[in-house]
Amino acid sequence: MSKASKVISEVSMTRSPNLTKQRGVVLVVSLVFLVALTAVAAALMQNSTTDMKMSGASEEKVVALQEVVSAVDEVIFNQVGPGQINGFARPVTGDINFPITNQALLLPGTATKSSARVDVANNQYNIDIACPHLKVASSTEVFSCNMLRVRTNRNYGRTNNSNISADSGIAQQLLK
Repeated sequence: MSKASKVISEVSMTRSPNLTKQRGVVLVVSLVFLVALTAVAAALMQNSTTDMKMSGASEEKVVALQEVVSAVDEVIFNQVGPGQINGFARPVTGDINFPITNQALLLPGTATKSSARVDVANNQYNIDIACPHLKVASSTEVFSCNMLRVRTNRNYGRTNNSNISADSGIAQQLLK
């Protein structure tokens, strides 16, 4: 045996009893760190799960809002579009068909999952009123105005308990 290998074997023999005593302590310390890291990782995963739920709910609300606004546009187009009978131009005086709540007339074949209603706005007695934007005084004797409100609603959420609605005003000029 060489001198170098004798020195190495003597050093390893003298350290062996100390190393065996410390091996159990290292195991306990490493297990404590592992438990602490596992707890931190679990907390971070819980936090990211909550964030995912919140962002999903926010996205669903934005989609519902866009569908409600789209339903308002669709109601207006279905009433005044080409080839349509303008339900807004019916006189409201004494008309028993206001409010219009028939979904088949307002939102035929819609994919927005919304409900709509058209009723008279600011005119609880259904009387003829002057149009707000007419400048000439003599035209108020010739024209009256329907002031109507289109209200659309949509339920959304996991259990459809949340509701979002949009209102739009329409002033339809009519001959007296």
